[in-house]
Parts: sequence; C-alpha cells; structure tokens
Amino acid sequence: MTTTDPFATVLEALKQDGARSSDFDLNPAVVLPEDRTLRPAGVLLALQDSPTGLRLILTKRNSALKHHPGQIAFPGGKVDPGDDGPIGAALRESHEEIGLDPANVEILGTLPPHETVTGFIVTPVLGRILADFTTVPEILEVDEIFTVPFAHLMTLGNYQIQSRIWRGSPRRYFVVPYGPYYIWGATARMLRALAERMPG
Repeated sequence: MTTTDPFATVLEALKQDGARSSDFDLNPAVVLPEDRTLRPAGVLLALQDSPTGLRLILTKRNSALKHHPGQIAFPGGKVDPGDDGPIGAALRESHEEIGLDPANVEILGTLPPHETVTGFIVTPVLGRILADFTTVPEILEVDEIFTVPFAHLMTLGNYQIQSRIWRGSPRRYFVVPYGPYYIWGATARMLRALAERMPG
C-alpha cells in the first residue's frame, strides 16, 4: 500500500518561481518611494499533520496591541540582531508567541518576501511540526491560537477581494474567511501567494 506524503505538494510548490508580493498588489495606483527603508521580518507557516489532513497554526493578536490589534497573523516578527536572518526570527518569535520549540520544526523552505504597508519586508518560512506540542500563548501579544485546514487556505476559490478606507483612500485587499476568523491583509496575501504555486 502506497502512502502519500501530505507535504509533497508543499515541497513542490516551494520549487516554483514566484514574484515578491505586497500589500499594494491590488492597489496599483499607489506609488511607493524608491528610497524607502524596509525592516526585515520573518513569519512561520507552521504545518501540522492530522488525521484529517494538514493544518496551519495561526494566532489572533492581542486586542490591546498598538499595531494590528485583534488581527489574524502568523507567529513571527522583526529580525533582531541575534537572529539567524528571517528564519531565525520566525523560529524565535514562534517559541515566544505560541510555545513552539525550534527543535520541533523542520524548515521546508521560504517564499519570496512580502512588503507590508507598515514598512516591513517579511519572509514567509514554511515549517513542518515534527511532534505534537501544547500551545502556550504569550498573553501580552496573543489572545488565541487556532488551526485552519491547509486545504481551505490553498483553494483559490475561497479568497475574496474587499476594501476599506486607509489614509483617506480606498484600499483593496485579499480575505480568506474561515468560520469566525477574518483572515485578511498581509496574512491572506502571503497565503494566496503560496496557493497560487500549489500543483494541480
């Protein structure tokens, strides 16, 4: 009997060429200054195998945070001086935010960086969780930790385009709702970039 590796399609997707993504992809009228300074960051797309298929870990940010309160996000953050680049930052922040030991993660690869409206250049890092673990939210940053079926996020038909006023002008962005969770903005755009690469 042949067992299909649930991570095979992910590895295949990571081999595909792809352009960098941006929070401005749906807003071509926005002109960005060429001399802008972007701060490097890394986020972890942490994948768990389960009896029902792969699931992705996401967080709901603390509603008291100054930046992006209450939004759905990957664990991760800016690259600190002691980090080994964006991958190191993604692993360190995941340990701090959700209690995921870096030794429990097999790095599968990275996607092209994503530029955010807040001035970060974010590298999405895909990782396979090797063993079950107990999530521990960092209470000052994370209100909730939850998982979403990876297949839902990799189905392009589940994505919508919505808009809201940002700095006085309409801004369009991707949304991929799941149950009570409103996954939008940079998180949805990075997920869609991966979905666009998936085979079949």
